[in-house]
Formats: sequence, C-alpha cells, structure tokens
Amino acid sequence: MKFGKWLKQQIQETLPGWCDKFLSYKELKKLVRLISSAPPRGGAGAGHPAYGRAEAEFMYLLHGEIEKFNSFFVEKEEDFIIRHRELQQRIQKVVSTWGDKGSHPSEKLYKEEMTKIRKDIVDFHGEMVLLMNYSNINYTGLAKILKKYDKRTGGLLRLPFIQKVLQQPFFTTDLVSKLIKECEGTIDAVFPMEERKKARPEEEAGVSDPVAGDGIFRNTVVALRTMQEMRKGSSTISQFSLPPLNLPDSDLARFLQLNSPIQIS
Repeated sequence: MKFGKWLKQQIQETLPGWCDKFLSYKELKKLVRLISSAPPRGGAGAGHPAYGRAEAEFMYLLHGEIEKFNSFFVEKEEDFIIRHRELQQRIQKVVSTWGDKGSHPSEKLYKEEMTKIRKDIVDFHGEMVLLMNYSNINYTGLAKILKKYDKRTGGLLRLPFIQKVLQQPFFTTDLVSKLIKECEGTIDAVFPMEERKKARPEEEAGVSDPVAGDGIFRNTVVALRTMQEMRKGSSTISQFSLPPLNLPDSDLARFLQLNSPIQIS
C-alpha cells in the first residue's frame, strides 16, 4: 500500500479527530514533484523563479509541520501528566474513604467508584497509545517524503533533517512511554485478573476480534498494530527506522498485542 493512502486510512481508523494535526504528505509530495520537474541542480533550471518558489514553499511547509507536531504533542503530554496525577488521587480517595480500612467503609460504593476509575484508566491508556502512534506515523511520513525529495531532486536533505527531528519533542516519547507503563501497573493493581475477564464478555461469546467494536479501545488496538508494523525489525532496517516496539509485560499489553497485516511502501 502506498504511504499516502495508508496515512489516510490510519487517520480514518484511529485518529479522525486529529486529522489536521498530521503530516501534510500530499501537499509536500506535490511540491517535490514541482521541484523535480525543473532541470537538474546546478543547471539553468535551479535558478528559475518557479523552481525557487517551489523549493521555498517545500522548506517552509516542512518546518511548519515540525512546529505543528511539537505544539500538539507537548499540549497532549502536559494534559496526560495532569490526568495521571488526578487518577492517582481519585484512587487514593476511594481507598481511604470506602476501602476496608477507610474512614467510611462501603463495599458497594467502593466497587461503584472503582469501576468508573477502571474505565477512565483504560481510556487514558488508549489515548496515550494513540499519541505514541501519532508520533510514529508522522516520523515515518517525514522520513519517506525526505527520501522522495532526495531521490527526485538529487539533494541530500534527509540525513541532516532527520538528525534534527530525532531531537524534537514530538519524537521524544520517553515521558509518554513512562506514563503508559505506570498506567498499566495501576490497571494490574486495581483491576484483578478475574474481574478483567468479567469485563470482557465478548470473549466468552466467541468474539475474538476487539477491533470489531467501536470507540477508543478499538482505536487503541489498531494503533498498536500499526506501531508494531512500523517498528518491527526487518532486513531493510536503517538509521532512519524506528526502534522495535517493546510493550510493558502486563496483561493489558499482551491482550492488545496483535499482529498487523498492513504493509506500507
């Protein structure tokens, strides 16, 4: 599947609400085509006004995309830090109020509140996975459009530009990865295995594909499939490849870890 078509499919399947935050791959590809239609670099065409405009527009859009990614990613990251703290505080409050050793023990209220918290934690986990997927997709798109630029124009832009990208906030996902691991640890702690099985009645009914459902859980599964495909090792791995995806060894991660049939080119 061509990358442009694959990118459109990914946005529709996992992150339709973020569609304007992704790489403007189609526009960049058009500009590469305009630049490459001029005579080779060093020839008379390189100084032609049309060539210069296309080159300037390409670089302007490319840098603008990086700023767009960073702004969106940092905003989401800051929101996740706050929400993670709020979830921990909610858990502590429920335990200290309605838990066995709480100030007002109540099994009924404890279970009701914990059920709400568990749902919010799973949704929160899913949103963070989707942001990781957002980072991966945009990095992959940049690497591909820069490779196309170098191939079509004879330039050498990809290596120095990617070296700068590797230092950008949207690519530096260590904090989100840490929050995901802590979130999964919290799920393991407050959502025992037997209760987790009860919360997935679709398995007992013989429905084995969670992607058939709707909402953030389905989107999270699709995102994990995508990340695994983009990050899995292959014979064509290079300095521009994403590192292999290593998910935390939790029940939730194992449940979501599915193989992807998607191939991109």
